Formats: sequence, C-alpha cells, structure tokens
Amino acid sequence: MGTKPENRKVGIIGAEGRMGRAATHALLEADGLEVVALFDVNSGEKPAGKAPSVNSLSGLIEASPEVVVDFTVAEASLSNLPQIAEAGIHAVVGTSGFTEENHEFLDGVFQKSSCLIVPNFAIGAVLMMRFAELASPWFQTGEIIEFHHNEKVDAPSGTAIATAERMLEASTEWMADPTSKETLSGTRGGDAGSNIKIHSVRMEGMVAHQEVILGTTGQSLLIRHDTTDRSAFMPGVVLAVQRIQGTGLTVGLESLLGV
Repeated sequence: MGTKPENRKVGIIGAEGRMGRAATHALLEADGLEVVALFDVNSGEKPAGKAPSVNSLSGLIEASPEVVVDFTVAEASLSNLPQIAEAGIHAVVGTSGFTEENHEFLDGVFQKSSCLIVPNFAIGAVLMMRFAELASPWFQTGEIIEFHHNEKVDAPSGTAIATAERMLEASTEWMADPTSKETLSGTRGGDAGSNIKIHSVRMEGMVAHQEVILGTTGQSLLIRHDTTDRSAFMPGVVLAVQRIQGTGLTVGLESLLGV
C-alpha cells in the first residue's frame, strides 16, 4: 500500500489585503496544500485563517514553503522575489504593474525555481483573452475597456495589457485611429501599440471587468468578462499553487489550462 504524498507547503505575502485574505481561506481549504506562514507588512489586524503569522520575509522563508503566493504591489514584489528565488522557492504572483524589463529581470533570477505572474486568476478572464486572440485576425479595429474598484493603484490593468499583447501577436493589421483632434486630452485612451487603445475606469462598486470590442465593415464583436466577487479568482489561485514547477518566468494561467 503506497504512502500518501505530503502536502505542498505554502506561504502568503500580503495576507491582510483583500486578495490575500481570500487566498488564505481558499488555500487552507484546498486538498494537498498546507499554509505554513502568513506575512504582511501591515499590522492592523491578524491575517485570515488558521495559519502561523510571521513578521518578516526571512521568517516566511524559514518556514520552508515550497510555494509563496504574493499579493502585494509591484515595488514590494521586486524586492521580495529575488530572496524567494535564491531560496529555491516557487512564486505565484498576483501583483500587477510589472514592466517588460521587470519580467526579464525575474526570468533571470529564478534559476532554481519558477515564478508565475498571473494578470488575472479568473478562468473566465483567461478564456476572454483567448477568444480575443482568436478573433483578432478577422477584424480591423480593436479597443479594450477595463473597469476596476477605486482602490486599484495602477492603470491599465495587467489583464488589459496582456489582452492587447495577445491581440497584437495574432494580427498586425490594425486600422489607424482616424481621430485628428482630442478636445479633451486622453479621451481616446492609451495606445497599447499598433492602434489598439486601452481605456481604464476606476469606480466604487466594481470588482474587475473587461470588454474587448472588435470591429470591421458592417459588424462588431463584443467580448466581456465580469468578476462580481473575489471568489472567482480562487480556483485559479489554487490551480497555480498546485501545478507550478520548473524554473524561470511564466506569465498567465494559459499554460496550466492548455489554452
């Protein structure tokens, strides 16, 4: 009779934030996982769940997790992740705001373990990006509108940027913006490259939403995903923690979902 495999040990950084608290609950309930340390620089309230709280990144590393989940901000992540990489610990990162240079840096430091940066853990959002990619070669114009809660500090969202990148990889035949005058500066949104525009909305009452609008002669296609509660992200978080392996940097859940 075979022995039961050991649980994969997990640490969480940013455990007191909204996503951190939700992820803690989800990971505590997940089969095959054991949350061994929670860390947050804020000390306002005890992190969620029945797991040990530590007061430093070194304390979290000393708890010997196999995977660390990071729900902080880009600046903090870029400080923490090299130490996590040096310890040979895998990192699942739900932080947005990274640049291409940041990606190259992290790919270089994760030589003994893997770093998975996930712009959006909602599986429906991953499929939305895939659908936009599939549709792009058949349309001449494309724009992205992303909506988030008013506590999100970066714009545009990582999901919007990732969507635009996939659309640009699928097609380079995007029609130039005909607008010659903006009465209000910025009205036409930010340029994601090759004439794809991104518009960001920050508003009370929202969680995370995105529309991809594609147009060609005589028709348009609207692809929309709505996240109405953070519980939508948790299956993706658990999947990432369970399956992360290898070395180097990966961006997005696509490789885990096979899309």
